[in-house]
Amino acid sequence: MLRVTNIYKTFNAGTVNEKTALGGVSLHLKEGEFVSVIGGNGAGKSTLLSAVAGVYGVDSGTISIGGKDVTRLPEFKRATFIGRVFQDPMMGTAANMGIEENLAIAKRRGSRRGLSWGVTHSEREEYREKLAAFDLGLETRLTSKVGLLSGGQRQALTLLMATLRRPKLLLLDEHTAALDPKTAAKVLELSEQIVRDNNLTTMMVTHNMRDAIVHGDRLVMLYDGKIIIDVSGEAKKNLTTKDLLDMFEQASGSEEADGNLLLS
Repeated sequence: MLRVTNIYKTFNAGTVNEKTALGGVSLHLKEGEFVSVIGGNGAGKSTLLSAVAGVYGVDSGTISIGGKDVTRLPEFKRATFIGRVFQDPMMGTAANMGIEENLAIAKRRGSRRGLSWGVTHSEREEYREKLAAFDLGLETRLTSKVGLLSGGQRQALTLLMATLRRPKLLLLDEHTAALDPKTAAKVLELSEQIVRDNNLTTMMVTHNMRDAIVHGDRLVMLYDGKIIIDVSGEAKKNLTTKDLLDMFEQASGSEEADGNLLLS
């Protein structure tokens, strides 16, 4: 469903600030696979996700989604294939519009605008049912302005908006980093539930080692713009934080694990 092949991305090429963010990364995701991508600051994980989303063009290599080469497609054209949840709970929604209005916009993504953009009764019932499953009380607040919601409620809503039309690929961009631990755990639980219920191919970027181990069925670690660890199946299920730190030290050739990983 996602095929990233030998992509390179360098920022500020030819200057003293030149930085190779991705150095020949290849990553292939099967349909329904949920991959957690982890790494410290500057490892390349956010650049990888942004390259897949079309935020950055790549210097070389190819990216395809659902068998379609999207390497040269701009970000807005890739939106047809991709659902995305951002780190900032304020992004991805229209704060001055109601919950049901935001959901209606998401449901009509990619459709031609017409005179039938109002929320229908059947849609309202669909939204109410899906929101009730979150157990956050949102199903009783369909007309409430999204800007009045808490960070966790807003991320839950953004998750639903990103998956209403069942995208070929779901990108979770450190989507719990700005939340308190209890709320973050709830949003991660909802994320896993939505991914499993809809068999969504998913890439989740995170700083948190424990979250990367617990969630998803595959774990990829980047270091210095390259993938140095890729584990799945039973090997991932049996991973501990210490195991991951030891693997990092061995694969990176560093005697000490990255400080940002330890902090997480």
